[in-house]
Formats: sequence, structure tokens, C-alpha cells
Amino acid sequence: MPEAAKPAEAEYAAADKPQWEDYGRCVHCGLCLNNCPTYRLWGMEADSPRGRIRQMLLVEEGRLKLGDVFVTHIDRCLDCRACETACPSGVEYGKLVEAARAQIERHYPRPLFSRLARDFAFRKLLASPKLIATAARLIRFYQRSGLQTLARKTRVLRLLGLSRAEQFLPRIDDEFFFSSLGKTFPARGPRRARVALFAGCLAQVTFAKLNEATIRVLTANGCEVVVPDGQLCCGALPVHAGVRDIARDLARKNLEIFLREDFDAVVTNAAGCGSTLKEYELLFPAGTPEHEQAETFRKKMRDVTEFLATLGLSAPLGEMKLRVTYQDSCHLAHGQRIKDAPRKLIRSVPGVELVEMAWADQCCGSAGVYNVIESQTSMELLAEKMGYARASGAQAIVTANPGCILQLRAGVALHNTNQEVLHVVELLDRAIGS
Repeated sequence: MPEAAKPAEAEYAAADKPQWEDYGRCVHCGLCLNNCPTYRLWGMEADSPRGRIRQMLLVEEGRLKLGDVFVTHIDRCLDCRACETACPSGVEYGKLVEAARAQIERHYPRPLFSRLARDFAFRKLLASPKLIATAARLIRFYQRSGLQTLARKTRVLRLLGLSRAEQFLPRIDDEFFFSSLGKTFPARGPRRARVALFAGCLAQVTFAKLNEATIRVLTANGCEVVVPDGQLCCGALPVHAGVRDIARDLARKNLEIFLREDFDAVVTNAAGCGSTLKEYELLFPAGTPEHEQAETFRKKMRDVTEFLATLGLSAPLGEMKLRVTYQDSCHLAHGQRIKDAPRKLIRSVPGVELVEMAWADQCCGSAGVYNVIESQTSMELLAEKMGYARASGAQAIVTANPGCILQLRAGVALHNTNQEVLHVVELLDRAIGS
């Protein structure tokens, strides 16, 4: 980082620190405990929301070392924010745990390999569409050339300690969505709204078809869709990992791009992205130009299910005989407090029967890169989730976030539930097409 930039980043670091009242809202009532996935798994107070908040406060006061034990308990958190929904005191736990991770990022010396991997992923890969495309082409060659089949049949992945993580490797698209950047897609019929599509970063090489389905559904319902060129990763993964300087850089670029034109809404089909995009204000101190831009941007930002449920569907929907269950994406249900909109859209499809699964709003174990760095815990949560999905008797599991889709598809394969996994807009796209 240039020398001139250091004081500014130091000021941001000070602004990132929670206030005492942020900690003080937690009255240790314990109502969050049964909603915390890690506490439900292990029953350990140190791996509960109130236990982690207590540790954060002790570190802040200098009574607990910012060392291995503290880092382990903070890293084990999925940042699913289910505790926020359960909390009667309004504790903003997501803000607290992300601030703790920022403190860890600045002051805790991680092992060399971990530092190198984090530096590449958060500071280089996610910030560079060209690097994402290059990496995706290499992975696609691995998947299509027969190397993946060979690696899975031999013990090489197990010897390298990669067998479990490789199961969650997304299939790379044949065509990337990057080619749609800068394009405008006209509304079908009378124009009811003009929206910008936030296309994501990794989603552009792994979920191009989901982005295309999103555009078809929006245009079929009277929306002109603009896909602004120059947009970058939303910054969710760096934010969750505590790499806030990079998240700020990404936020600045996206604010510049999406505030150039006047849109009725900025729409995303990724719940995790949407939660971070709506919280850009937390990255910048109040009174700064970026904070004011983020506030303006937040008022425009919408999850696609939120936007369509409010706008109302105008496109005719064909009948589909399908029994489905819905898995709440954590950052849609708990981060954005949106639970009814996706269900309303699912129920709008003639012939579709929605059956609620038990613990639908509990994390599936994906949680960004959690299924890679805490794979054993992720697998335990996934096994529990697939048990509930199987018990629902549904033919398909519908959700609202690409990360959840990847996790649930892996769960279907591992646990042989024989269920299809769809995004809400993919269900609507089929109904419109039928």
C-alpha cells in the first residue's frame, strides 16, 4: 500500500471498531443459542453468539489475548446471522463478528500457507475479472479433460487433503456471462421498470445461466435490464473474512458504476451479495462522500425475489406439477429479513406445491468459503439439512443464493435424495417458458 494511503486506512480501521453500546446490547439471555448452528452441533458456550461476543469484549478490554483460541472460535462462526433474527435486543452480531475478523486480519499472524492463500483469493482473484476468467478456464480444462475423473478415482486428492473441498468445486460454464456486460435487454411489452443487474464475480463463470434466466424473468415482467460494464465483486467474501481494505476498494468501484445512471432498482439474484451491497455504509465513516453514496445505493438495492414480489408478476405462468420445499438463504432471511417474498413467488406458479421443511432458515453449511475452510462442520450441517429436505417429500429444493445451490447440489449427490436444486427465478423462468 502506498505510504500516503496508510493514514486513511488507519482512520478506517478506527471507524471499523464497534462502539461499547454495540456489545452492550447483548444481555446474555440465551435466546440465540438454539438458532446458532455451531452451538446446536457442539453445545459449547464459546461457540455461541453470546460466547463469541463475550470473547470480543474481553479482547477489546485487553483481558483476553488475540491468539489462537480466540481466532479459532471466531473462524468457526458461519456468520449466518440467525442469532440476529432471534435476538430481542437487536444485537447486530454480523457487524460485530466481521469487525472481530478485521482485527484478526490486522494483528494475527496466520501460518504462511494460509496467508498466501488468503492474499491470492481476497486481494487478487476476486478483484480481477480477468484473473477469475483465467482461473475458470483452467478449472474447466481440469473438469472436461478427464483429469477430474482420474483424480477422483485415484488417491491423489486424498493424499493432498483436497478430496472434501474438491466435492464443492462448481462446474465451470461453457460460456461466461462477462460477454453480457455493457448490454441492455429491452422489456417485453410495456416497460414497467428500468433496472441494473448486479452480475456477481464467480457467478459470471459458474452461474451464467442463472443470470440469463434472471434477465428473461425480469424482461418478461416488463423490466428493461441494464448490465453495467466495469462492475466488480460485491466484496462479501472479503468483508466476511475481515479484509476490509479490499472490500472498500470494490465498494468504491461498484458505487461509481451503479450510480452513474438512474435506475428504479439495482437487482441481484445472490442473497449473500445483496446483503453486503445493502451494507456498504458500514465500510465507510459517517459524513464521508462514500458513506453518502452507499446510502443512496442502498435505497436502490433489491434482491430479485424482493423486487419481483413488490412489482408483481405480469407474465403469464404455465402450470407445473411439482412438489417443492424452500431453503432460506441465510443472508436473505437473516441479513435482509426477507422470507415471504420468495415463498410468494413460488406459490404464484400454478400447480407447484410448496411444502415447508423443518429448520428451513438454518444454514446449509455453505457460508461463503466456510465449506472449504471448515469442511467437517459444513458436512455435518449439510447432512442435517439433507435429512430435513428428504423428509419433506419434495421433488425439488428451491433457494435464493448461488452458494446455497452449490452446497445443496453436493448434498443431493452425497446423500442420494434424488432432488433437483433450483433458484427461485429458475422456477419462474420455467413457468414462463412453459
